[in-house]
Amino acid sequence: MTWKLYYTPGACSLSPHIALREAGIPFDLVKVDLAAKKLDGGADFFAVNPKGYVPALGLDDGQLITEGAVIVQYVADQKPEKSLAPKAGTLPRVRLQEWLHFIATELHKGFGPINNPKSNPEIKQFFRQRLDARFQILAAALEKREYLLEQGFSVADGYAFYTLRNLKRLDAAALDQSSVLKPYYDRIAARPAVRAALEAEGLS
Repeated sequence: MTWKLYYTPGACSLSPHIALREAGIPFDLVKVDLAAKKLDGGADFFAVNPKGYVPALGLDDGQLITEGAVIVQYVADQKPEKSLAPKAGTLPRVRLQEWLHFIATELHKGFGPINNPKSNPEIKQFFRQRLDARFQILAAALEKREYLLEQGFSVADGYAFYTLRNLKRLDAAALDQSSVLKPYYDRIAARPAVRAALEAEGLS
């Protein structure tokens, strides 16, 4: 059997998709229509994941793992030789978890109020300013290193790449004018596993 990654093109499932390809773990992509909560073929996605959103990772034994920041750590731990995450229980692993939590709660979720059609212009402006400040934190951490951790590329960078794609769609100039975030984005985008994931999702 092979693992199954339940994904929607361009959604946050891109992060575990990148992690799986970086790790070299065989998997099948199962496309999800998030609006209809249906799989390709019409099956009910809620029957797979009661939460109703992606990503979800189906394992060979039938178990399901949800929540992107958790999935990518599990993936990384299956192939420690790939150095996608520091060893569990170490301080470097805590630093990875700090970044994953920050990306999930401050960057990823920060786009929600801005993209919500029910938000008025004042609310959108407030949350956009807050999001910009959060991206400045990311930029400051990358001023003297190529990736978020000293060890090099990690699953946190794959997740950060997803949020930077969102920023590029929201305001391309905000990314292109950053002397730190734009080169960081380009470094990740140039990785073979990332290119393969984007192509597989029809995003290249």
